[in-house]
Parts: sequence; structure tokens; C-alpha cells
Amino acid sequence: MARSVAAKKSVKPAKSSYVLDEQVGFILRQVWQRHSSIFSRDIGTNLTPTQWAALSKLAETGPCSQNQLGRLTAMDVATIKGVIDRLTARGLTETSQDPEDGRRLLVSLTRAGQQLAEKVAPSALAITRETLAPLDAREREMLMALLNKLR
Repeated sequence: MARSVAAKKSVKPAKSSYVLDEQVGFILRQVWQRHSSIFSRDIGTNLTPTQWAALSKLAETGPCSQNQLGRLTAMDVATIKGVIDRLTARGLTETSQDPEDGRRLLVSLTRAGQQLAEKVAPSALAITRETLAPLDAREREMLMALLNKLR
């Protein structure tokens, strides 16, 4: 009987050298969750962060291949294909044959896609400002420099 009581006692864990709250991946995930929440609340239209990334990059660079767009937006082949399929179904992007290489399709914004990108850009900038609001100007600059260094 004493044995079963002892077995039920909780054992205090040994001091670990790994503390989850101090790990960069865990902290980055929490920051991403906060940013995503702000994005969803404030984007002002029915766009996901990946859809906005594709729209804004196309507005920035102009037409490009789906593979190139995936590389420019850090999305794998399957993800960028799904994003473009959904944007095309909404009439925001379209594909056409590349005049320089008939085997390749170019993705471009439609007029509606361009208008939406222009309309949403101020909200996207405000979302970034709110995400970084706890930092002063010097800290924001330093954080962005350090994050770019980690890419």
C-alpha cells in the first residue's frame, strides 16, 4: 500500500538546461501568432498572409512564373500553387504563356488584383507598425536587421 502512494506522488523534474520560454523558435512562433492575429483582424479583406504575400510581390515585381513567385515569397511549390489557384478563382490573378518560353506560365495580377493590392497596402503597413509597436524606432531597426541576418 505504501508503494502505491509513493508511486502516485509527483516527481519534481530535474533542473533542465532546456527552457522552452527561452528558445528562439518558441518566441518566434508566439510573435508570429500575435502578428497573424493582428493581420486577420485588420487586413480589411478576406486574404490570408500567404495570399497577401503573393499579391503584394506581384504588385512589386510584375508578372513572373509561379515557381519564381514561390521563391520570392518563401513558399514551396504546392503552397504557391494553391495560393495562386485561390487568387485566380477570385479573379485577382491570371496566368498566360511566357512569350520567351512557351513551356512556362506567367502569373500576373488582374486589374481587380492590382486595385486590391493598392487598397490593402496601407492596412498591411499599419499591421506591421502595430506588430512592432512595443519597440522604439532604434529597436525596430535593430530587430529587422537581426531578422534579415537570420534568413
